[in-house]
Amino acid sequence: MAKEEQEKEASKDNEDMMASEETYMTSGVHIGTRQKTADIKDFIYKVRNDGLYIIDVKKTDIRIRTAAKFINKYDPSKILVVSVRQYGQKPIKKLSEHTGISILDGRFRPGTLTNPTSKGFVEPELIFVTDPLADAQALHEAKNIGIPVIGLCDTNNETKYLDIIIPTNNKGRRALALVYWLLARAILKEQGKIKKYDDFAFPVEDFEAEI
Repeated sequence: MAKEEQEKEASKDNEDMMASEETYMTSGVHIGTRQKTADIKDFIYKVRNDGLYIIDVKKTDIRIRTAAKFINKYDPSKILVVSVRQYGQKPIKKLSEHTGISILDGRFRPGTLTNPTSKGFVEPELIFVTDPLADAQALHEAKNIGIPVIGLCDTNNETKYLDIIIPTNNKGRRALALVYWLLARAILKEQGKIKKYDDFAFPVEDFEAEI
């Protein structure tokens, strides 16, 4: 393929994406860990000289939109997004503010989904986990009651029990802010509350956790 055609193809790919590759990379969405599970290999672009696995952000972008379409099938109040990780807690609060989705930030009390007598018991129809490792309690309870799960997955995550995987750095402050910001825009677009992504007037910085 001629260089000009390659540039046109690259330009078209970026036009189709919710955010440019540069935006994803500036936020560190592409930075994985030095571990790679077999489940995530299809989402890895390359391995760096220092041993870090690099995530294909084009696939991240596609999966955010896929997740938004799936989420739109449910009443927002019947969706529960969880984050034990500190850097995920402000992003999910902002997601909730803009979309009406329920959240549980901080410690996930055992029995929250499975024990009706448990303090804070809830009955969601869909769970979204920020990290399948950190949010393992929520993931296993969702599996036990048979509801679908969406998860942000880094290169070291296993994906069993997940119905939709969004490949991303799920530990970085700015990476989590960008992914949840993009998800909020995509959900609102699916709901018909905005016509195009740029109609979402709130900056990604609003989603960033304090250092």
